[in-house]
Amino acid sequence: MDLTTISDITMSRQVLLIISVLSLGAALGQVSYSIPEEMAKGSFVGNIAQDLGLDVKRLKSGRARVFTRDSTAYIELNRERGILLLNERIDREALCGQMTPCALHFQLLLEDPMEFYSITVEIIDINDNPPIFITTEAHFNISESALSGTTFTLDRATDLDVGENGLKTYVLKPTDIFSLKMNNQGDGIKNVEMVLNAPLDREKNEQLSLVLTAVDGGEPQMTGTMQIHITILDVNDNAPVFTQPIYKAAVRENSPVGTAVLTVTATDADEGSNGRITYSVSNILDHARGIFEINKRTGEVTLNGKVDYEKNRNFQINVRASDDGGLTGSCKLIVDVIDMNDNLPDIHIMSKSNVISEDAKTNTVVTMINVDDADSTENGKVHCVINDNNNFILKSASEKFYSLITDSDLDRERASEYNISVTCSDEGVPSLSSSVTLTLQISDVNDNHLG
Repeated sequence: MDLTTISDITMSRQVLLIISVLSLGAALGQVSYSIPEEMAKGSFVGNIAQDLGLDVKRLKSGRARVFTRDSTAYIELNRERGILLLNERIDREALCGQMTPCALHFQLLLEDPMEFYSITVEIIDINDNPPIFITTEAHFNISESALSGTTFTLDRATDLDVGENGLKTYVLKPTDIFSLKMNNQGDGIKNVEMVLNAPLDREKNEQLSLVLTAVDGGEPQMTGTMQIHITILDVNDNAPVFTQPIYKAAVRENSPVGTAVLTVTATDADEGSNGRITYSVSNILDHARGIFEINKRTGEVTLNGKVDYEKNRNFQINVRASDDGGLTGSCKLIVDVIDMNDNLPDIHIMSKSNVISEDAKTNTVVTMINVDDADSTENGKVHCVINDNNNFILKSASEKFYSLITDSDLDRERASEYNISVTCSDEGVPSLSSSVTLTLQISDVNDNHLG
């Protein structure tokens, strides 16, 4: 896709939504934009001055700047023109993976008086990734006595794109002996199986070769292929069957390597080597690869890496049971990660005044604070307070933003400096907290008469 086309898409897809303006001496508003991924650095994002109804002169006098908690600033502000520009090319898949919608959240800050506006930029997916199979070849040993309708589990392809650009369907060729069957597992992911449609005769064909093609829904469509090699064997007419199609388990985040998750069990009605089962993990997505391992003989699944609730709240794994005769069965394993209160509230000073005049009016904003906690539910709910101080109060502007404001008249002759301690605590058990101390100088005005 050339830059002209991307620019056209940008202009046609921009969506402006001004939700609200709140006031605590600092204005709060929200603007949303949409841009496609992979736009060039310097590309136009939006006319933020126009969309917020701000004069460009206000951006200059207020030393307007973009505030983001992340180290990477994808969006920059051109104060002279009052517009937002792309600071670097964005790969939606690297930024958000499979999560939708994919968006950047940041604030536009202005000083004197202090104001901030919340801005959201949604990153729209383009079809820049083909479906990919983990392996380019698959091998099956199938008995010539296998009955029509027998199914064989195939590895799924993965597509980093999402929505219409994501993986849509599969095609298997040739189709004279085998066909495809796709089962929706209820989570939008389709399990792919190869179905035997005609009897096999080892004396006619000892080897068969098929091609499985994964097709996405983008325009133009992109594809990925896997070669399937089949060796025809004798006499194995029962495939392994798991005791249940879906297993569920839970593991606490930060559990040590080697922690037992659960044991899956399959049975095979055949005897001897045709009934001997080997377990393996298949169809595992990138974020779960290497996190779990399975004992190929017992079916015990154990933790092989670190799990972090803040990164992945659950894992979905397909387990395959294969007998020595080449038949397979599969089940799905869903592992939920249990959140632990392992993150302190993170306090960030968005903007502050180091000096304030003693004649400052009540409700003057002197500091704006942003606080976040990576934990979830009660573990991530944070409340902030200040130490006993009759001259200042802390007010919540929204869920994660606080303003420190004056609550009474100031008198430099009584106190020329204030040390204000802000403590933020979460609701976890036990509770975790963080603190920061703000030092504020009081400047003098000529308010005392000679006696």
